Amino acid sequence: MKLLLRKDIHKLGLCGDIVDVSDGYARNYLLPHNLAYEPSGRNLKAVEEDKKVAAVERERIRTMLVETAKRLQGAEVTINAACNPEGHLYGSVGPREIAAALIEEGHSVRADQIKMSHNIKEVGTLEVPVVLSDDIRASVKVWVVAEKGAGLDTQGETEIPNAAASNADNTTVPADAGSATARSDA
Repeated sequence: MKLLLRKDIHKLGLCGDIVDVSDGYARNYLLPHNLAYEPSGRNLKAVEEDKKVAAVERERIRTMLVETAKRLQGAEVTINAACNPEGHLYGSVGPREIAAALIEEGHSVRADQIKMSHNIKEVGTLEVPVVLSDDIRASVKVWVVAEKGAGLDTQGETEIPNAAASNADNTTVPADAGSATARSDA
C-alpha cells in the first residue's frame, strides 16, 4: 500500500515521502496514529506545512547531536569492575555500563548509541565509538580498573586487635561473624 508520510519515521522515510508499506502496517499503525495519509492531491498540499515543521525539527535535533558529539569527543570514563588477580573480569563491561558512566559525568547518551563489537572482559583501556546518528560520531576512552580489594580472599579467620589486647588467649573471629561475637580457641 502506498502512503504519504506526515512525520519522519525512522528507517521508513521522511515527512512528505511516498512509501510502499504492507497493508497491515498501514492499517494497524500508520493510519490510526495519523503518521501517514492516502496519497492524493489534497493530501499532498496538506502535508507541505508538516514538511516545514519536520525540517525545522530535524535541524534542531542535528544541532543538538553535533554539540553532544563535540562534548563526548575525547571524554574519558573509569569503570570499576570485580576481577581476578590476572585482570580478567568476573563479568563484563558493555554499552549499558559505559552509558551509565557517561550519564553520571553529565553526558546525554543511550546504551544503543554505543557500538562495540564485543563486551570488555579484561582490565585496561579501550576507545569506544558512540554513534549518535548515521553521520555524527564520537569516540570515548573507557578505563576499566579493578575494584579495590578485588581478587583478595576474604574467607577465613581475621584477628581483631582490640579483642586480642583484652583477652590473653588471642581471640579470633571468622570474617563473616562480625565484631560483636568472639570465639575462644581455648
